[in-house]
Amino acid sequence: MNAIADILSSKGDNFLNGQQTANDNFQAPVLSEVCSLKSEVQISQLKSMIYVMKDQLDSMLRVLNGGEARPTGVIDVGGSELLSTGEQIIEGVFNGAKMVGPDGKEYAVPPNYASKSKMVEGDLLKLTITRNGQFIYKQTGPVERERRRGELVSDPVTDQWSVLADGRTYTILKASVTFYKGQAGDEVIFLVPKDANGSAAWGAVENIIHQS
Repeated sequence: MNAIADILSSKGDNFLNGQQTANDNFQAPVLSEVCSLKSEVQISQLKSMIYVMKDQLDSMLRVLNGGEARPTGVIDVGGSELLSTGEQIIEGVFNGAKMVGPDGKEYAVPPNYASKSKMVEGDLLKLTITRNGQFIYKQTGPVERERRRGELVSDPVTDQWSVLADGRTYTILKASVTFYKGQAGDEVIFLVPKDANGSAAWGAVENIIHQS
């Protein structure tokens, strides 16, 4: 079975690259037709099909060796999952502005979404990257929060907003300040991870109380 999987991988690479050897069973007319359809979407679909076929063989091997079969149509790609539909699933942790994947790579989270969802550092997220490149986020594990109060502070040089509370400064998303029409000096009600031992650098705005 290992040999079959290796052959399938080798054939798949040759097939996608439009190559043919003397021992290949692919016919020239078929290769000619496939080569003429080499768009990114079609290549991605073919790769997904080949990967799924190989994954099914690997799953059968695990069963024969006394293990458990994994769901078909799902493969690991650098800590993420690639579905047979061409969608990629990545789970990660929100760091206050972006999602950090299992490989340490950062993924941009729309500020409006993060602000509206009041996400804080440590929240677990699931990112689905569709076949056309659209990013779809979903909160899967919100951490426990605590509420604090502070003063809204603006840095005109960096155009960054923050909250001064209990002698500490917490960075907040500009989208939140814009939504609540905040101004420097306003009082901010914000959320941080509970029991963060003072390590939290970001806060999630829950409300802004205007001072004038």
